[in-house]
Amino acid sequence: MSEGLSDPKAMRALAHPARLMILSRLGVEGSATATEVAEIAGITPSAASYHLRMLAKYGFVEDAPPRGDGRERLWKTVDTPISVGVLPGDQPEVRDAKVSLMLAFRREANEEADRALARVETESAEWRDATRFNRTRIRVDAEELSRLNESIEKLIEPYLTTVRDEKAAPSGARVAEVQFNLFPVAKRPVHGLPTEDHDAAR
Repeated sequence: MSEGLSDPKAMRALAHPARLMILSRLGVEGSATATEVAEIAGITPSAASYHLRMLAKYGFVEDAPPRGDGRERLWKTVDTPISVGVLPGDQPEVRDAKVSLMLAFRREANEEADRALARVETESAEWRDATRFNRTRIRVDAEELSRLNESIEKLIEPYLTTVRDEKAAPSGARVAEVQFNLFPVAKRPVHGLPTEDHDAAR
């Protein structure tokens, strides 16, 4: 994967929902065939093969070492993390592609949280107690916000699935997800008070 994405074609290719799901599957569980990722993405193996080739074309996945008799083609994510951010000097096409990709990331993250919330009651008491859906306002300057981001990243790094495999984790460990967003609060638009003239609306 590329750091500081700037190619509009690559970003538009990555923004596809099925490709984001495939990339997530490979990142968490390791190398897989098109058939194996197809089930997660809810698509056919042939469609999964197409999406994998497109991801490979733009450098997000690559061939993985074969297993067994080597007849099946295995894919894996590349080692470089994805980074994307809107810059003042971005051309309109680049900016639009970046915004579309970030919105796709947000949609996938929201869907993941929604699925977890929908089934939280079916979890055991210990997992229910450990689950959090928090939203907090803080007062910081830009430098403090940057330092806070660095601190959070360092805090969770030892637990990343790319760092800590099943053998290193304690018994009963599961794949969990951390979602955090740090941003200055944007002022809400003022829409004005609704009219009380109910008869006029009839």
